[in-house]
Amino acid sequence: MGFRVFGARPETANRGRGIIAINMKYSQQFSELFFQALRIRLVEERIIDLYPSDGIQSPVHLSIGQEAVAVGACRDLRKTDLVFCTYRSHAFYLAKGGNLAEMFAELYGKVTGCARGKAGSMHLAAPDVGLMGTSAVVASTIPHAVGAALAAKRLGHDQVVVGVFGDGATEEGVYHESLNFAVLHRLPVVFLCENNGLAVHSSQKARQGYDLLEHARSYGLPVHHLAEGYDLVKVADTMSDIVRQVRSTREPVFVEIRTYRYKEHVGPGEDFMCGYRQPEEWLAWKRQDPLEQYSDLAETMRPAIMKEIEEAVHFAMSSPFPAEEELLRDVV
Repeated sequence: MGFRVFGARPETANRGRGIIAINMKYSQQFSELFFQALRIRLVEERIIDLYPSDGIQSPVHLSIGQEAVAVGACRDLRKTDLVFCTYRSHAFYLAKGGNLAEMFAELYGKVTGCARGKAGSMHLAAPDVGLMGTSAVVASTIPHAVGAALAAKRLGHDQVVVGVFGDGATEEGVYHESLNFAVLHRLPVVFLCENNGLAVHSSQKARQGYDLLEHARSYGLPVHHLAEGYDLVKVADTMSDIVRQVRSTREPVFVEIRTYRYKEHVGPGEDFMCGYRQPEEWLAWKRQDPLEQYSDLAETMRPAIMKEIEEAVHFAMSSPFPAEEELLRDVV
């Protein structure tokens, strides 16, 4: 069945498949964003279902609760704009247009995966749609984003590059070097801090003696802060303005979006028994989460999304594992 979200821009139309009817009590803009976020959540909930079977061949870092950041950040990016992000990568991979069947195949370690079974969950890439790479090493893709922005400037490409990272990455030296270099060379890069306030089990206030915005501002960066990281429309509109600014000025910008992850740092389970956070804060975020609050809209969209997911899972399960000759392919 052909798929489009009504009103979607041509360059973003491949970020889902199927045809959905928009419930007229919701705006078209909200419904499109809601669909993309719900798709990501249902994909990750299916991963949770499948994980105990041991068919998935890598650890998984889930973005459940954080979907609005990826969906909003990618809405107005062009296919030629580039995104570099973290090991918590499923949401950005899908929001930027990565192929779902190839993502599941990659999780299963199959040769039909987006990295031919070698990358797993933490190293997804879809360069054909501008998702350039993710990494398990904290902060390591930030300089990659800056390098890509430098290349775009020198080659005269009309590209915006987005480097996505968590609050913990700002404690790494390469983060500071990257901000400094981007400002000095006036590069078209968005530094997007997806701030869930946690680095594994450590809260931000236990790790950082500096203010993220003030620190970024000290390098001469324009800074933006959005506390409502659950608000699909507000995130999308904020990022749209920022992307438009960078595309026009060809200079870097820093943005911090507050968000919250529902699951443990790595894996499909809960972790409240660890004592570093309380269920009350989780419930407070869920009360503002549109995917939790608009169940009628979710139920309207669910069948088409689940059909796509099950087809992708079947593709992954029925695909072959890499043959021995794949071992050194693409290794340099």
